Amino acid sequence: MAKEFAKEDLKKYAAGKRGNYEEALERIVEIPTVSVEPERKEAVRRGAEYAVSLFEAKGAKARLYETKGHPIVYGRFDRSPSLPTVTVYNHLDVQPAEGPDWKTPPFDFVKKGDRYYGRGTTDDKGPAMTALFGALYAWEQEVPINIRFLWEFEEEIGSPHFESTIRQNAKEFATDSVVVSDTVWVSRSRPAQPAGLRGLQGFRFFLQTGETDQHSGTAGGAARNPVTELCQLICDCVDGKTGRIKIPGFYADVVPPSKRDLEDLKNSGFTTREFKRDHLFRSLRVDDPLEIMKRVWMMPTFEVHGLAGGYQGPGVKTIIAPKATAIVSCRLVPNMDPKKIVRLVTDFVKQKNPDVKVDVEHTLPAYQGKTTGPYADAIRASMKFAFGKEPVFVREGGSIGAVLSMEKVFKSPVFFLGLSLPEHGYHAPNENFDWAQAEGGMAAFADYFRRVAEVPREKATAVRK
Repeated sequence: MAKEFAKEDLKKYAAGKRGNYEEALERIVEIPTVSVEPERKEAVRRGAEYAVSLFEAKGAKARLYETKGHPIVYGRFDRSPSLPTVTVYNHLDVQPAEGPDWKTPPFDFVKKGDRYYGRGTTDDKGPAMTALFGALYAWEQEVPINIRFLWEFEEEIGSPHFESTIRQNAKEFATDSVVVSDTVWVSRSRPAQPAGLRGLQGFRFFLQTGETDQHSGTAGGAARNPVTELCQLICDCVDGKTGRIKIPGFYADVVPPSKRDLEDLKNSGFTTREFKRDHLFRSLRVDDPLEIMKRVWMMPTFEVHGLAGGYQGPGVKTIIAPKATAIVSCRLVPNMDPKKIVRLVTDFVKQKNPDVKVDVEHTLPAYQGKTTGPYADAIRASMKFAFGKEPVFVREGGSIGAVLSMEKVFKSPVFFLGLSLPEHGYHAPNENFDWAQAEGGMAAFADYFRRVAEVPREKATAVRK
């Protein structure tokens, strides 16, 4: 049994390793691992190759696994097959980054005081490096546990090759439990870990009514306008002011939050003011904090991400476009079946406008997490050890496709130890991470590994069943 860690020792360790941590984070942030952009394929591979070299430099065995898309990297700090194994999941691919709102070049690592700017710093490269340095401390302290790392490079495009790859290598990737660090706290003042993730179902609506642009003065009024028709269709699907989805049967399988769920929300430290500030919102559909939390974590959505068609330049060009596209997704909550949602949406669209073509995009079912048992208790204790407060367990509004795949293939429980904050700007311009979260995160991960090493085998086996 490993001796208990002292927080002061971990603070000294983090301070001594800060330069190494920042160097590793800088190296990976400045590799533009944008998985969705074909022209970045070589950069994504460079990122994976750097990850392998980083593990090897830290004393781990590491391997790059090829997929039909971008690779997966697996690192291993193994002591003995007789000891428990924990696997840490992160992804090192990132969202595209462009536009005038960036105050620094998105793929330059910029340090301003204790804050680090650059695409991927918080989603998910900063937490990945933090978990690694926390593991190194536990390893140096000879904690009796095998620590593995599974780093994906396709999370931002729905993990299309992740499940097949881990299934093909299930024996080598076998683990007793998984911990994911890719989630966001409610606020800096209150640690939070997910009790579940919303799912995602994407759609693309396409309507073509002509062959070329036509003059609105000579054809307007008689010609069909696909842009207008798609706008009408969207309004038939969802109330733009309230967000209420109008498709019959859409809410049929939604399970309302329990009294315990609502109590956890009320104790989460969430405020409307901070939510608006962190996300740069001028106004919201509702201002009641509890209602906001229910909407972003516990209810499904129908969102329009883009509407393309017709003239987009300066001034007014008086044409009627021949075609238009709407990009749409639905966030799903536990108990909702993505296949049923596809059928409901497709049937409704065809009923309202038979000429609209519906393309079904990537699918991620919702995930219901665990909040009890020895691993959840270890999360609570390690977060309190590192940050002074136990985390509140709330659902996460986003989706992580790899979570369901790992639970299914490994037949092991999945837990979360997220470190990002709302102010860090997930997917936003000027994305950032900060040293306070990195320092605390190293302590939290190190202590978590120590506690997991002490979980009796019979209790660990009971959680896996």
